[in-house]
Amino acid sequence: MERPAWAPPGIDISVPSVSRIYDYYLGGSHNFEVDRQAARRAMEFMPGLPKIMQANRAFMRRAVRHAVAEGVTQFLDIGSGIPTFGNVHEIARAASPAARVVYVDHDPVAVAHSHAVLVDDEHTGVVAADLRKPKEILAAPEVAQLLDLDRPVALLLVAVLHFLEDTDRPYDAVAELRDALAPGSLLILTHASYDGIPLTQEVAGGAVGVYRDIRNPLVMRTGDQISGFFEGFEMVEPGLVSMPDWRPDRAEGGEDGEDGEAPEDPYAFSGYAGVGRKA
Repeated sequence: MERPAWAPPGIDISVPSVSRIYDYYLGGSHNFEVDRQAARRAMEFMPGLPKIMQANRAFMRRAVRHAVAEGVTQFLDIGSGIPTFGNVHEIARAASPAARVVYVDHDPVAVAHSHAVLVDDEHTGVVAADLRKPKEILAAPEVAQLLDLDRPVALLLVAVLHFLEDTDRPYDAVAELRDALAPGSLLILTHASYDGIPLTQEVAGGAVGVYRDIRNPLVMRTGDQISGFFEGFEMVEPGLVSMPDWRPDRAEGGEDGEDGEAPEDPYAFSGYAGVGRKA
């Protein structure tokens, strides 16, 4: 297998990566054949996976714009993945030129590509760290340099918590991050669930099995379980809902169309999204 020029040295390109599979679903080019094969296997069970990912991105962009409108211009994006068009710093910066963003991921390809894309951006940083170790994230020099934790921060946990098993203590990780944030901070979150998927759980479970086979278990939690991540936050209206149902902005005809989301597609309504504000 030929190694692309953009692939960091030392990366085993024969092993699928969650962030590169996600990039493939979004139509990106930073993925390997092994990632595409895994994605296609998952799509055999759940053909609407790209629609789910597009709805996820569209929600994220609306939530970032909401944060800026609320006066929050600092963003900590954990599990950020490989940068694609319309990423957090681009959306935030379009609304507020002074916005600052720190991206965090544990995938070396995502981190390396983020560094390459953002090399000349003084208001954006990249950290190689894992959500399972929030202390390391909070102690990262990029966080200290770019974010003032005494002021509100938007914490993005978008399509990442469902890759943490209960033994990883995900609720404790979110609580530790929450406690480090100032009042007025926001939690922007999406999470996979069997709820809303237009398939039986048995069929959808085939796609979940693909992630288990590549040693990245996908944990499908219920709405009540996902609500638990918002402990200590006040839910922003309309609460915890499907991704297209969180403050849809279709009147201007731009966002959902440009993101490729087809809100009428039943797969787009799979899983949950929500924003909470720390009191």
